[in-house]
Amino acid sequence: MARKKKVEEKKEAVLDVQALFQAAKEIETEYKIDQEKLKEILASSFQAAYKKDNGESLRIAIVMNEEKQTLSVYSYRDVVENIEDEEKQICLDEANEYGAKLNPPKVYNVGDVLLQEIHPEKFSRSASAVAIQLIRSKIQETRTNYILNEMSTKKGTIMNSVIRRKEGPVVYVDFPEQQLEGVLLPADQIKNERYNVGDVLKVYIKNIKEATGKNSGAQIIVSRSAAGYVRALMMNDIPEIRVGLVKIHNIVREGGGRTKIAVYSEDPNIDAVSACIGPKGVRINEIVSDIGGEKVDIIEYTDDPNEFIFRALSPAQPLVVSVDQDEKTAKVIVADEKLSLAIGRNGQNARLAAKLTGYKIDVKPYSSTLENNADESKGE
Repeated sequence: MARKKKVEEKKEAVLDVQALFQAAKEIETEYKIDQEKLKEILASSFQAAYKKDNGESLRIAIVMNEEKQTLSVYSYRDVVENIEDEEKQICLDEANEYGAKLNPPKVYNVGDVLLQEIHPEKFSRSASAVAIQLIRSKIQETRTNYILNEMSTKKGTIMNSVIRRKEGPVVYVDFPEQQLEGVLLPADQIKNERYNVGDVLKVYIKNIKEATGKNSGAQIIVSRSAAGYVRALMMNDIPEIRVGLVKIHNIVREGGGRTKIAVYSEDPNIDAVSACIGPKGVRINEIVSDIGGEKVDIIEYTDDPNEFIFRALSPAQPLVVSVDQDEKTAKVIVADEKLSLAIGRNGQNARLAAKLTGYKIDVKPYSSTLENNADESKGE
């Protein structure tokens, strides 16, 4: 029984080079790692394994034969008279001692390169484990860099994805063409929107970052609720914005509830708001449809804070707007029957208007100003 266990351990220690070659080709295709980079990864990993077994480092070269599906590992050193770097050089006498044992024998001269084949399958189990661990680690590192580089150009855009799985409230999506995965966190989901495995879902590429800890690698954060999602839709659907004739001053959004957009044009002949709405509302309707019927207010930006705040509270129309520019505050008076419209459900309209303009907005009904004036008169 003990003998059988030893045989199994020996078998486990063998590094299957053909299987490694096939795995390397799969990695090259799936992870989009070019062959030279793959050779570099394998070479550095075998170098570490060789050092593990022999206590010294060598320069390693990898030769891959696609037709025969073989992978050969060589060490190489320069032939010199006097050694200055044992990792990179071998003395002439030692080189010719090695050459004499070859079939046919070979004579080396100073300046030649001596190649020696290394058989990875003869590595010890611990050395093989070192090689495999390093290969996995370096491939993961290369994969992470690929994702970061590939997706950095996609940041701020909208992409089609497929919902692959859900873990509690977190939704994971795939980008089939890029063979990448994105994470849709609860804060980036639209309230009451349903996410089912297998559904095709448009998502906004919100951020790409390098993850740490046990989930190390690249992490793509996607969103459905970000203001950037609406900005990207407008860039796609409104030619005047795409070419810069109409500009977006600011967009604020509470996903699934309401979006407010301030736009303007430096060309006096262009109506920025009308350009965004489109003929018979076709452009804005397309955007509203894409975000599930969410309410969207488009207003024209102005650098007059009183007028800007007045417009930002749309669909309400204030009676009075009084701004303190130093304190960045505004007092707004609205008709009593328009108070709920100005504030919005759960304060949403006034809250978004404040974010859009950058002013803290205090909305009061007209009747309260009359009462305050009456109180002041009595006090006098």
